[in-house]
Amino acid sequence: MSSPHYYTPSGGLPGQTELLTDRAIVKEAYTVIPRGVMRDIVTSNLPGWNNTRCWILARPIAGFATTFAQYIVEVLPDGGSEQPELEADVQSVVFVTKGSITLTLEGKQHLMEEGGYAYLPAGAVWSLKNQGSSSASFHWVRKVYEPLAGYVAKAFVTREQDIAPAAMPDTDNAWATTRFVDPNDLAHDMHVNIVTFQPGGSIPFAETHVMEHGLYVLEGKAVYRLNDDWVEVQEGDYMWLRAFCPQACYAGGPGRFRYLLYKDVNRQITLGRGNKPA
Repeated sequence: MSSPHYYTPSGGLPGQTELLTDRAIVKEAYTVIPRGVMRDIVTSNLPGWNNTRCWILARPIAGFATTFAQYIVEVLPDGGSEQPELEADVQSVVFVTKGSITLTLEGKQHLMEEGGYAYLPAGAVWSLKNQGSSSASFHWVRKVYEPLAGYVAKAFVTREQDIAPAAMPDTDNAWATTRFVDPNDLAHDMHVNIVTFQPGGSIPFAETHVMEHGLYVLEGKAVYRLNDDWVEVQEGDYMWLRAFCPQACYAGGPGRFRYLLYKDVNRQITLGRGNKPA
């Protein structure tokens, strides 16, 4: 596998002479946020963080996707937070795309560089700081954890570079997934993976399923089928899909196409009014 590449927005503003036309799309079944709209004026500050700003890519919206939130967080030197997560029932994944951050998890420090990945279970005690000399950026995916009797989701820190991608069956390695969690481990109710297509690789059918998705393009370009539209996407673009949005993909090249993928998994559908998952 060649060295990973992780596109990271840098903000700024377009010049006054540029056209305002862009590729942003908001529809009932999906949203596309192109990299060109991730500018300074759409960033947010976060309570309890210093020298930090973020682009909020997804948040629960009634009638659309409801299970997760996803941010791109940019932390300047000496920035960070002593208490990043304010909700005790929320789990997180942190994935570093630029620079380095120091994660302190249950009293132990972890230096996370590009490709670094951490799973932080609900109730974990953690903090994060940029102790380097340049800015750092990471994706932060948050979801309320649905406990399951007999199972415990445990914290871990790893790197993409240390995990071999698993090829999808009958694809001759044209389509592979880097899985940070065993899909059969019912302790986890969300997966945040990296999907890689070689040039010419494809999802050869319209996936239509209950899982919601956040797809951030880390590298390359492709044409994605979203509901009844073919949409061209490139590195830095974000696709946000509600449940049952039909989806397929064709990676035309010239290089590989890779994205960070969120999906909710492994839980019974709760039906009774006011019921909560066991």
